[in-house]
Amino acid sequence: MSIRIGDVAPDFTAETTEGTVNFHEWLGEGWGVLFSHPKDFTPVCTTELGEAARLKPEFDKRNVKIIGLSVDPSESHHKWAEDIAETQGTALNFPVIADADKKVADLYEMIHPNASDTFTVRSVFVIGPDKKVKLTLTYPASTGRNFAEILRVIDSLQLTAKYSVATPVNWKDGDDVIIVPAVSDEAAKEKFPGGWKTVKPYLRVVAQPGK
Repeated sequence: MSIRIGDVAPDFTAETTEGTVNFHEWLGEGWGVLFSHPKDFTPVCTTELGEAARLKPEFDKRNVKIIGLSVDPSESHHKWAEDIAETQGTALNFPVIADADKKVADLYEMIHPNASDTFTVRSVFVIGPDKKVKLTLTYPASTGRNFAEILRVIDSLQLTAKYSVATPVNWKDGDDVIIVPAVSDEAAKEKFPGGWKTVKPYLRVVAQPGK
């Protein structure tokens, strides 16, 4: 059974580059991003981990913890971290799970037989404070992830969790949003006293709340 949006993220205990992690306990009351890599010392992964480390302050601002995963052991991760710091200009500053027995990879179905029987694909799971999966993404091994998009989606998820809105195509923080159809016009008057623009009865555009 694949992990779907709304499912509770499977809990686990694993060794990482920063010691033993009990996943749900480590997440605490905040958000989390779990993302996997096919293998240590691979070119695309090296750039991704460097970018994630560079952007860690942005994740911190959003109360989001990030954690990587590869099927190689911790000693390999530590050696790889030296290459990441040297080539990407940013030292690794978040834990990377050592999943040599593929326990976590199997829990999260990160190994796709059509791609490889041994390497994890580039999976991304965004997990909310309720420990439920809010987003899943899967990339082929040859394509590096867009971390700006991951941050954009987190901004949307956090906004829509707080207010009765949805975010339109290509939305970014600060743009107008959409009042969800489940909110009646009467209820919307209380939630959005500044008013909104009705494009269609089902498409009501309003300035981003909280801005």
